[in-house]
Amino acid sequence: MSGFGRLGDILVQKGMLNAEQLQKGLSKQKESGIKIGRALQDLGFVSSRQVMQALAEQFSLPLMDLSKTKVSSGLMEMLPRDLAEQYTILPLEHKNGMLKVALSDPLDLVMIDDLRFRLNTEIEPVLADPEDIKKAITTNYGMGEQQVEATFSAMTEGDITLGRPSETAKPDENSAGGETEDAPVIKLVHSMIAEAVKARASDIHVEPFENRLRIRYRIDGICREVEKLRPPKRLQAPIMARIKIMAKMDIAEKRKPLDGQIKLTMFGRQLDLRVSSVPGTWGESIVMRILDKGALLLGVQDLGFEDDDYQRFKSIIRRPNGILLVTGPTGSGKTTTLYAALGELNKPDVKIITAEDPVEYHLSGINQCQVNDAIDFRFSMILKAMLRQAPNIVLVGEIRDAETAETAIEAALTGHLVFSTLHTNDAPSAITRLVDMGVKAFLVASSVQAVLAQRLIRILCPKCKQAYEPPDVELKLLGIRREDLKGKPLYRPAGCEACDNTGYRGRKGVYEFMEMNRTLREMTFARAPVHELRKAAIAANMTTLRQDALRKLLKGWTGINEVIEATVGGEAE
Repeated sequence: MSGFGRLGDILVQKGMLNAEQLQKGLSKQKESGIKIGRALQDLGFVSSRQVMQALAEQFSLPLMDLSKTKVSSGLMEMLPRDLAEQYTILPLEHKNGMLKVALSDPLDLVMIDDLRFRLNTEIEPVLADPEDIKKAITTNYGMGEQQVEATFSAMTEGDITLGRPSETAKPDENSAGGETEDAPVIKLVHSMIAEAVKARASDIHVEPFENRLRIRYRIDGICREVEKLRPPKRLQAPIMARIKIMAKMDIAEKRKPLDGQIKLTMFGRQLDLRVSSVPGTWGESIVMRILDKGALLLGVQDLGFEDDDYQRFKSIIRRPNGILLVTGPTGSGKTTTLYAALGELNKPDVKIITAEDPVEYHLSGINQCQVNDAIDFRFSMILKAMLRQAPNIVLVGEIRDAETAETAIEAALTGHLVFSTLHTNDAPSAITRLVDMGVKAFLVASSVQAVLAQRLIRILCPKCKQAYEPPDVELKLLGIRREDLKGKPLYRPAGCEACDNTGYRGRKGVYEFMEMNRTLREMTFARAPVHELRKAAIAANMTTLRQDALRKLLKGWTGINEVIEATVGGEAE
């Protein structure tokens, strides 16, 4: 295996590097003794992927994508995990006395000779990115007990401070989820939470199956399996027991759903975890919702409003009375929007009371009430009690029935500003939804000040997004013409280390803000159908969800697929 051409020259020829950068890389190589590819990466001139592409051309070797590679059990027996990790290699195929191996350094002839000797077979090398190889090793070989211990040994007691477990929730003597501080299971669960916080996850899903235990994080609304967390099935019982102990749940009860809460301080941040367990065929499935108090510091200006909607929204939330409704499906960010509004209004001279189910975040200076169906302490009852507390602003977590809706409207008509949520697809539908609940149309018309419908779209990673020319079929699906782009580039996700190769990092809202005017109030009073309300709102300069998403697309914030998923098919034209 002999190479031709120099790596640096190939990178320059491919336009990945310029001559000045190459000279800096050669100087660093001379000073440090490292290879030129590593030197150029350390200087930030090229990526690992670009180096691998140049190496593939230099040595006429194929560059493999290992993301979907499945290694057979026979190959894993032939090339054990410790050897694969020692050399950062992955076996791909064994045929006619030749083992095809993915590696990242074609010049490591000592390693190739050692493999040939130890495995008693010829080696056929192919190239792959070293990080891809490491991920593929974890994906295919799984995580044994030693790997669990090694992965989580870096955790320190200073990283996590837990509340004391309940005295009534104690593991039995045979449980591996005991309180020994050096137990691998404790480190595993602690690190599971720590890794989720680092990855900006909103939920941790621990799901048992027949032969494995799957751990997934929900990041930016998408569930992803955690490749480096693959505990063996035999650790299922102690892992579940440990989580339930931390959440002060009854570890002996495995036949019915349970709820619990974990309070902890991690990396200097206060976190609350809402824990839910549900019995399943292969054991209890547990979901931990991560409530990060630091994430609640978002102001209204950080939510993703365009300037015109932002000014109108601020004007509405500063009115002395009336109702502001925020609508959208579950997980569309309604609570975050309302909390941001309360944050703007939370002043010493303003009394704010909320009724929530559940209270997700505890806000300083705000009186918060928790719904409790067990004692018939419902939204409507809390709201009636609230009005005797002389509040300025009232937040009702959700309007679910006519009684709650009528009480909220009564509050709005008696000098209170009321915030609440509804589950509707768009803003005009909220008006007809209230009327369908049984609320008198004239009450809806006189009390509702505005309706905000919203969705969440993922934001393209700024480090790796790529400009491209979209095909006509995508533009047609969005209802825009190529000339509408006005020469502006559109972007699509690429994937890099910063975004965990997803192409996206973070989310913003897209909004449809319908401010009530005289025409809309008269139409509401006349029980006009939703499509007529929609036309009148658009005529009054309401920007639709689709239009707002397209504005963010043209700004380069997001990709076409996100706009399609958030708005196409779910919005009437």
